[in-house]
Amino acid sequence: MTTLFGVDCATVPRKTGLALGELSGEIVRITKCRTASAKEPPAVIAADWLSTHERVIIAIDAPLGWPVGLRKGIGEHSAGDPLSVCADEMFRRATDLEIEERLGKRPLEVGANLIARTAAAALGFLEELRNRTGREIPIAWDPDQEDAWRAIEVYPAATRIGHGAPDRGGSLNGLGRLLDCTGLPAKALKSKDAVDATVCALAAADFLRGRSVAPVDVDTARIEGWIWAPRAR
Repeated sequence: MTTLFGVDCATVPRKTGLALGELSGEIVRITKCRTASAKEPPAVIAADWLSTHERVIIAIDAPLGWPVGLRKGIGEHSAGDPLSVCADEMFRRATDLEIEERLGKRPLEVGANLIARTAAAALGFLEELRNRTGREIPIAWDPDQEDAWRAIEVYPAATRIGHGAPDRGGSLNGLGRLLDCTGLPAKALKSKDAVDATVCALAAADFLRGRSVAPVDVDTARIEGWIWAPRAR
């Protein structure tokens, strides 16, 4: 069995949601869910929860790469010079364009928004988790990839829309047929960040079951990152 681990990433621990789940037929059963804290950072909790699990998909709500055009546009740029690449190419990734076209939702631009700091936090979280667990945790590009622990980029809003649920952050409305949170204490889902982490765990299940849209240009995706989200219902 592959463990599903959702991370609603943020720049501070207290806003970072974490959810542990497993597949039970067509249902994702959430067994643990909480937010981190300054005393218990996300990677510390993750290492503790995952230490006995052999196969893990870590689904992170944060960009894991930057646009190819950003490299081209600022690689040799000097103050006052014109840019050689248009703004859309510099700030928007191929996956952002694909999600907007397919699901009608525009992700925040990692090249132009504060989400870049969240992206940096996500990469730091992954590296700390690798160090704490001794696991390599590569980025996954195929559900059948053989690595025991893998990480993917997800976007709760896209997962909700793909499953026909309302696009409301911190909500599980419309996902009751897919998520079982009945074993959690009532306070576990009072945090919107923890709720979004459970949706990340659902996105991990979509990926594992081959129900997420894969990139056409894998070479670009390996540089920029890719949001794994289901096809619209």
